[in-house]
Amino acid sequence: MTTLMFILGIVLFAVGLLFSIAWHELGHLSTAKLFGIRVPQYMVGFGPTIFSKKKGDTEYGVKAIPFGGYIRMIGMFPPGPDGRLEARSTSPWRGMIEDARSAAFEELQPGDEKRLFYTRKPWKRVIVMFAGPFMNLVLAVALFLTVLMGFGIAQQTTTVSTVSQCVISQTETRDDCTKSDPASPAAEAGLRAGDKILAFDGVRTDDWDKLSDLIRDNPGEDVPVVVERKGEEVTLHATIATNKVAKKDSDGQIVQGEYVTAGFLGFSSATGVVKQDFGQSVTWMGDRIGDAVDSLAALPAKIPALWDAAFGDGPREADSPMGVVGAARVGGEIATLDIPPTQQLAMFVMLVAGFNLSLFLFNMLPLLPLDGGHVAGALWESLRRSAAKVLRRPDPGPFDVAKLMPVAYVVAGVFVCFTLLVLVADVVNPVRIT
Repeated sequence: MTTLMFILGIVLFAVGLLFSIAWHELGHLSTAKLFGIRVPQYMVGFGPTIFSKKKGDTEYGVKAIPFGGYIRMIGMFPPGPDGRLEARSTSPWRGMIEDARSAAFEELQPGDEKRLFYTRKPWKRVIVMFAGPFMNLVLAVALFLTVLMGFGIAQQTTTVSTVSQCVISQTETRDDCTKSDPASPAAEAGLRAGDKILAFDGVRTDDWDKLSDLIRDNPGEDVPVVVERKGEEVTLHATIATNKVAKKDSDGQIVQGEYVTAGFLGFSSATGVVKQDFGQSVTWMGDRIGDAVDSLAALPAKIPALWDAAFGDGPREADSPMGVVGAARVGGEIATLDIPPTQQLAMFVMLVAGFNLSLFLFNMLPLLPLDGGHVAGALWESLRRSAAKVLRRPDPGPFDVAKLMPVAYVVAGVFVCFTLLVLVADVVNPVRIT
């Protein structure tokens, strides 16, 4: 049964992946057609075609390898300076450029002269190339909101899980109390497991982070603590102790290995699934987008550890880069977790949402052959044409993105090598759900 559920989780992730890719390409397709650009092909996947159907002047289909997708637009690159495809050259760099230019015109038909991508105004080309990643961002936001506001997320609550019997510095590794340890304020006040703290020192709150800050900010103070116990409100009185506790950063997250002297009540909070309102959801998503940007910027620094995890005996870190195979494996593990089905579904939707957020950020890198590279090319063309107009110089014409194809091949080669490294690590030393 566990194996069957694992396979089911992988299949569900594959479906989510294919939908995400199709949704991305739909953004390119719809805006290209909106601006009158001819699109011969709309394909989900790579490799041999499994199914295709032609409607109008576009062939729609699904290919065998579900690791990407594409649309083909006529005239992605402008012709050479003479208005035609340039002659072949013995230079390998020139060959790359003219191969790309030739491919952009190989399906040119009579009447297509006014339906070429490069002939569209730069702002239209920016919209066409940005529309794909933007669709992934829209899908990610929609899925995140569905989980946050519909299912809720696991977080610390103001409900008491356990009560410490004594005050022990968090810098120590022991858990057992000794005779020399003073009793904890929570134990002396009569706080019990299952109590829900409603107010602290007259401040009512149901937010754990706020309650934690209130406790930390009041060392040595005698404060009333209002709790809900068996449906009734009970007021307890505690003298907040001073203790060494884990440091929190500006986002309220624990900083590993760093401690501060602060107020200490002496209990651990229970974790529960809590639905978020719209404002909380927006804040949460903003934090996750910031984390994703930081992770993308830190990607090169993680390659040595990833190599060690794949080919050495190094551990696979929880925040290690993960590819499609690794994400599919996580999808399988989610399906086997011993948690309520609603939470399995919520975790799965979060996984697909995170994948779409990564697709958005990755594709917006200003590098060819990514969408962001084409956006950067169109913006540069607009800038230099505007500058020429202001300076009363001749129009420099379309920016020849094809001249950047040698760089694009290098970038693509780096991406392929990185993808293979992640694939090996995902197979031999995968990231696992803890």
